[in-house]
Amino acid sequence: MKNEITVNGKRFGVSLTSSEIQKRVAEVAEQINSDFKGQEVVFIGILNGSFMFAADLLKSINLVSKISFIKVSSYQGTSSTGEVKQLIGISESLEGKNVIVIEDIVDTGRTIKMIANQLKQQNPANIKIATLMFKPTVYSEDVTIDYYGFKIPNDFIVGYGLDYDGYGRNLKDIYTIIK
Repeated sequence: MKNEITVNGKRFGVSLTSSEIQKRVAEVAEQINSDFKGQEVVFIGILNGSFMFAADLLKSINLVSKISFIKVSSYQGTSSTGEVKQLIGISESLEGKNVIVIEDIVDTGRTIKMIANQLKQQNPANIKIATLMFKPTVYSEDVTIDYYGFKIPNDFIVGYGLDYDGYGRNLKDIYTIIK
């Protein structure tokens, strides 16, 4: 593990190691397994950023489950554009199903609110939100974040699926931008 890296011309310092991430992902999976024991769950991963979290989370899920993915985008560079664009949708019915949305990071909450509102139109039994990273100081929506890996400050991060202009997703640790 490197303590400092450069991604696309910006410097980042390590903030969470791979082992810290894996430990916390397993704990989130344990909570989901407990909450949905004996029930079927449809997981919906939000691409691109949640792919590592979704993969590792599902490895520890002991429920009857399916996973689908949707793709949305609201970031350009190191800041949110404020505009959420849905790019790829869900093709299967969610009516009467337990749905858990898997997100990489929740900051303002605009993206997760848009996704939750769209999913509600399919009449699922319930919708829960699981995110690896949660920025409570900038969260401004009314959607409950049911499961989170880490609460973090409003800093820009990369690694473990999170990117800076498409770069850094492959890093197994999470790094915070050095200002």
